Amino acid sequence: MQATAYTYDSETRSGSVLLDDGTPVPFDAPAFDAGGLRLLRPGQRVRIELDGTAGADAQRRITLVTLQTF
Repeated sequence: MQATAYTYDSETRSGSVLLDDGTPVPFDAPAFDAGGLRLLRPGQRVRIELDGTAGADAQRRITLVTLQTF
């Protein structure tokens, strides 16, 4: 799935992305580390993998954040 980097804290290696529908989804350090990135800037297009189901009260957790390549 694709998203846009929204926030990133280099000290905690966590942040959030915006899905294409504008929904913010946070990610933690293990998800960032799984992608092998060293830095993430707001506005960058990223590829993410989600664990969990979508829905009104469902919790979605990002398990991987990496740069979107074409």
